[in-house]
Formats: sequence, structure tokens, C-alpha cells
Amino acid sequence: MTEQPKAVALISGGLDSMLAARVVQEQGVHVEGINFFTGFCVEGHTHAIRADKRAEERQGSGNNALWVAERLGIPLHIEDVVEEYKEVLTNPRHGYGANLNPCLDCKVFMVRKAREWMEAHGFDFIVTGEVVGQRPKSQRAKYLPVVSAESEAEDRLLRPLSARRLEPTLPERMGWVDRERLHGFHGRSRKPQMALAERLGIETWAQPAGGCCFLTDASYSAKLADLWRARGAKNYDLDDIMLLKVGRHLRPRPHLKLIIAREEGETRFLEGYRRRYPHLRTVSCGGPIALLDGTLEEGDLALAARLVARFSAGRNAESVELEAAEPDGAPQRLSVTPLAPQAVPAEWYIG
Repeated sequence: MTEQPKAVALISGGLDSMLAARVVQEQGVHVEGINFFTGFCVEGHTHAIRADKRAEERQGSGNNALWVAERLGIPLHIEDVVEEYKEVLTNPRHGYGANLNPCLDCKVFMVRKAREWMEAHGFDFIVTGEVVGQRPKSQRAKYLPVVSAESEAEDRLLRPLSARRLEPTLPERMGWVDRERLHGFHGRSRKPQMALAERLGIETWAQPAGGCCFLTDASYSAKLADLWRARGAKNYDLDDIMLLKVGRHLRPRPHLKLIIAREEGETRFLEGYRRRYPHLRTVSCGGPIALLDGTLEEGDLALAARLVARFSAGRNAESVELEAAEPDGAPQRLSVTPLAPQAVPAEWYIG
């Protein structure tokens, strides 16, 4: 090869993918990043909703992958795969991890999409931040060949952080990268990556542990499983994905769920869904907005109002006034007695 070799690097926003891209970049390879938007890696959205100043100061951007690309000085191609990803999540060939995370199927999917992009744009190989043994499912040594084979990337898939523990790939055999300048990391310790970051002059990173997939979170997965049970089918849209991450979720009846804001940022966010869901808000005192998801039956509205009052500033008052409204409907006033804490069973809380 007489031209400069070109690699597309999967950029998640975590430290490992950042290091992998930089290691290859430092060998004179032209690197561009790619990030696949499934809807479940929405950390930047929740930072913005909750006005997380610490995250804002650390990242400088609501999107960790963009932040990493900026630090590396590379273009980042963001691909919307929300619809395609539904089959991966709802019918994973290799099953789920500890929660609703289809990690191995997800990695195969991402690398396959990167291969398609590589071929379409005339690039030579793919770079990922995988580390042998770091994750219990997708990064075990016996599963790394599964990713290479099922994605059809084969030996055009380079894992710079663990390459010296694996068979040489095409980029190494062709001399596009020097195998001796790659690494042999393994296991779950973060110390080797942090030491490498220091050597490369990388002082800050968005996610020390890598990854931002909410499907690995037990609470989030419980909410998604509850949504599927209530609907009787494994379906969802992007609004569902976002709403599962926001607010306090309670299901007092099998057919009714409440999403109650926990702070000011969430209240503002949920305001945007008033034209899609029936909703409640306190008017006699400070309190959250709450969305009602389901079909209201007799007595449900009064129960929901008492629950919302329970989480308002009037929780200890004899009565609290609220407004209830259907989407685009005129509000009606309710006066209720807040539920006592002991009157809210633990099984009502989802996640």
C-alpha cells in the first residue's frame, strides 16, 4: 500500500475506544470515528435534563462520542440505527447479560455496521476498544472470534489494546500498523488504560469505566421489562427510551403507570409530553408534574392524584389541590389527601 491506510474506529465515548483510536492514529493511520445511535446510550440527554454541571464541565458536550472525537481531532460519523437495533434487543441470538443487555449481539451488530461503512467509503480496517476479559460476555476471549466472524469483518478488525494477546490481523500483517507498538491488556483492571492515557497525554475522559448503555442498568431494565409486560409485546419507540430514564416510575394498577418528576429539570422535560399523556400537577403547593400511562378506570385518577400529592411540598398537608388534564384537554381541579408513605407499597415502584 502506497497510500496512507485508513481506519474507522468505533467511538463509544469511553476511555477504551478513545485510547484504541489514538494508538492507531499515532502510527500514521488516517482515523475517522463512527458512533451508532441506538437510543439507549443517551447519557448526554439526561445530563442536560438534570442540568448536571459536573458532567458538563468534564465533557464540554452533551455527547461523549463527540467529545472524544474532538479531543482526538478526528471526524465522527453518527449513524441512526434505532429501528435496526430493535431486532437486536428484542430477539438476541446470544441472549441477554445480567439485565436486558444483548452485549454480544450488540457488538456483532456494531462491527457489522462499521464493516459496511468501511467498504462503502474505501477504508481499510476497523478499530475497536475491546479488551480481552474486561466484560463477562462480549469481551471474553472465546467470544472475540464470534464478533469477527458473525460481523464478517474477519481479520480487518483490529483491537489495539489487546492485539498482542490475539492472532495478528490483516493491518498488522500488511504493515499498516506495527504490532510491537500495540498492547496486550487483559482483565477488568483499569490501571493499564489509565497509565496509557497518561503516557499519551490524555488527562480527562468522559467515562472511566467505558460504555453508557442503560440496558446494563438493573433499574432501567426493570422499567423496560415492565413496559413490555404492560403492552403484551416487545415494542418501543424513542420517546419510550427517554421516558424510562426520567422520573420516578410507579405502577399502582396493572393497567396504569405514573411517571413523576423528581426535580426541576425532569419537570421541564416531562412538560413536553403533556400533549401525548394525561397528566397531573399540584397547584396549591410546589410539586412535580406526573404523566399517566395507561387506560384510566374508575378511581384511578383520584389514586394517581394522591400519589402525586405524596411527592409534593404538601405531602404533610390535610389536602392538596391538583390540576388533571387529558392531552389538549381543559384541566379539571381535584382536592385530595396525600397518601402516607406507608400507604405506597414497595411493589408499586418500578426499578
